[in-house]
Amino acid sequence: MSTKTSGSVNCSAFTGWCDRPTDFAPALEGEVQCDVAVVGGGLAGMASALRLAERGADVVLLEAGCCGWGASSRNAGYLSNALAGDPQLLRLLYRRQLRDLTRYAENSARFTEGLIERLGIDCEYDPTGNVNAAVSAGQLKQLRKGMRILRDAGADVEFVDGRDFGLPETFLGGIFERGGGLLNPGKLAFGLRDALLASGAKVFERTAVRAVEPEDAGVVLDVPGGRVHAERVVLATNAHSRDLAIAPSGITPVWTSVVETEPVDPDRLEAIGWTSRTGIITPHTILENYRRTARGTILFGTRQLRAAPRALGAREPDRAVVADLVRGFHERFPSLRYVAPQRAWGGWVAVTSFLPVAGETAKNVFYAVSCNGHGLAQSPYLGTLLADRLVGDEPHDDLRAVWRPRPPHLPSFALSTPTLQAAWAADRISDRLGRQH
Repeated sequence: MSTKTSGSVNCSAFTGWCDRPTDFAPALEGEVQCDVAVVGGGLAGMASALRLAERGADVVLLEAGCCGWGASSRNAGYLSNALAGDPQLLRLLYRRQLRDLTRYAENSARFTEGLIERLGIDCEYDPTGNVNAAVSAGQLKQLRKGMRILRDAGADVEFVDGRDFGLPETFLGGIFERGGGLLNPGKLAFGLRDALLASGAKVFERTAVRAVEPEDAGVVLDVPGGRVHAERVVLATNAHSRDLAIAPSGITPVWTSVVETEPVDPDRLEAIGWTSRTGIITPHTILENYRRTARGTILFGTRQLRAAPRALGAREPDRAVVADLVRGFHERFPSLRYVAPQRAWGGWVAVTSFLPVAGETAKNVFYAVSCNGHGLAQSPYLGTLLADRLVGDEPHDDLRAVWRPRPPHLPSFALSTPTLQAAWAADRISDRLGRQH
């Protein structure tokens, strides 16, 4: 695994949660026929292929790297029962659908918890729930409004006081989302990969799909070593969707980063009031997240997003972003400045307009996009719902809730480098104003 030092932090082009697999599935060579071809081996693609195989379909999964290597194993490990985005904005954009979308998010967490148990995946899952926590009085007021919206939409939430709830002293309180919890996403992703490789699915790794072409009799997928002839196709390419001409437009990749510290004495955490093991996120424009891990470290991330270059791929976190994340950690936890950050990594996620989405982009070519900020629970669920539809089930109500002919998307400038920098600057101004009151 290639690493280099950014200050005192080792920046990795792979995930820091676990080691890279060495038992690669073969690359595809020659001509292959199947009922369904799944493009992409993240959580959504693997769950979709596994479900199809369990239900008797002849399924082929194609992955450019190794299954689970992307954002599925690189995120902060929050299994959330909530949608991404500010509740007030979600109500503005999706007032009529918000109750159905909230139900979908709640069911996603329950489904993924059940999948972990059913497959016996040891991913350090702890059903702690998660809390959206304020660092200023203004944010606290904003969250109270958001909680009322979420409750009206049917979400399982309550408002908590930071000190009573066991949050670090920096965090005043916020919305506690009772469902979900924390886990090791690397162990989850590669545990799901093990289950998939042991199933009846045909898995081809290091097999990049160059084109997907619908024909009268089905769909043809072109890969460097041959072709796949499928009746139907699932595009589970998420942030990499723009690499395929047939993928729907409006899926914008952005890079997110996380940093992990050295192990911390639990007594030092208790001294600052951090007794809860619940995952913490903040309601900034670009959220911050802080959590304790099973290995005794602290993980923190996001705070800045990076716009995508022309070509995606494995990369190391930007050292300026890592330095800013460490600076933010010191601001939130001044008494833990002695704790050394040790390593950092990151991954590409897809942004539509805060929603997970699925649909049919061409005849017999379906897509699912779910890794957009809260996708750890939603990705396996959405992939499974789509698989059930392809084997003939009536569309589930939760699939109907996110079904779109094309993904709703933000204007192109909204995720440009100047806009993302402006969002970061606005958050820092908000922090300074909050400290003055």
